[in-house]
Amino acid sequence: MKQIKVFLLVFLFSFTKLLADDQSKFLEWKKNFRILAIENGISEKTFDLTMNNVKFLPKVIEYDRYQPEFYEDTKTYVSKRTSKKKVKKGLEFYKKNIELINKVEKKYSIEKELLLSLMGIETNYGTYVGKMDILSSLSTLSFDKRRSAFFTNELLILLKLIDEGQIDYETLYGSWAGAFGFFQFMPSTIKNHAIDFNSDNYIDLKNPKDAYASAANYLKKMGWNSNSHCFYKISLKENIPKKYLNVSAKKLKNKKKLKYFKKFISNRDNFDFINENLLVAIITPDKDIVPNSETLNPAYIVFENYEIILKWNRSLRFGLAVCTLKESIRNEL
Repeated sequence: MKQIKVFLLVFLFSFTKLLADDQSKFLEWKKNFRILAIENGISEKTFDLTMNNVKFLPKVIEYDRYQPEFYEDTKTYVSKRTSKKKVKKGLEFYKKNIELINKVEKKYSIEKELLLSLMGIETNYGTYVGKMDILSSLSTLSFDKRRSAFFTNELLILLKLIDEGQIDYETLYGSWAGAFGFFQFMPSTIKNHAIDFNSDNYIDLKNPKDAYASAANYLKKMGWNSNSHCFYKISLKENIPKKYLNVSAKKLKNKKKLKYFKKFISNRDNFDFINENLLVAIITPDKDIVPNSETLNPAYIVFENYEIILKWNRSLRFGLAVCTLKESIRNEL
């Protein structure tokens, strides 16, 4: 028992020391980042006002290292996010906002069920937008070495939006990764795609009007095609070359026309209604992620629309969940 107590004391001392070191290094990072921000056109007044109380958040690093996309198998991940309860909540949101949603669908040619699906998965229809201090989250991730360049750029963009009066910094509470609003837009997405749909001279992504239209605008600019497909589950034959199996969402490789892949698909007759000249890729999302997973199962053929969803969130499972929930909602509308 005494040995256990000694071990715990040593562990706690070491952890506390590491945390103190990080806090000290973070303060130094903030001094250097202030110089960088001012060099990038951020006013000293805005920087000091918004960054004065920014803190290093160890929990953010923990979340970054342990995301559901990195450990849940596809069946678990998708089923959690596409439940009957989620569909019901989406239909309720639609009924409450039917005029807005139909108007946005007509203006941007983005199906209502796709937008409902994304909003449902991202924030449960606006009921959970996150409570993290976004400025501290982005600062922590900028300070961290893993993806420092990406998050430094996002933080600079956010400070610029605040500096220009487009965003109220006091409202910036959202996800641990710095995403904001009903559709969880990162700062760069806000800058490039968010719109003032209700013409009140302020973009409020926690307001259904601006949020919903901004998401439709984003999808349209990315190239979503409402007349195309997303994905289909397939049964693969053992003779398929492994080079055609995509296990990463970073970039889908070795795409071919559907007619080329049909010889490797056991249930190919299920896809006779699809244009076989369409360019597709094959994904096996559990391989290399889930311990002891089968190499060829589960497997899916994915189309251009699926890749559009990957631009929204680089996760193979996220893309499958969005399109699955989309179809479930469409079947109920």
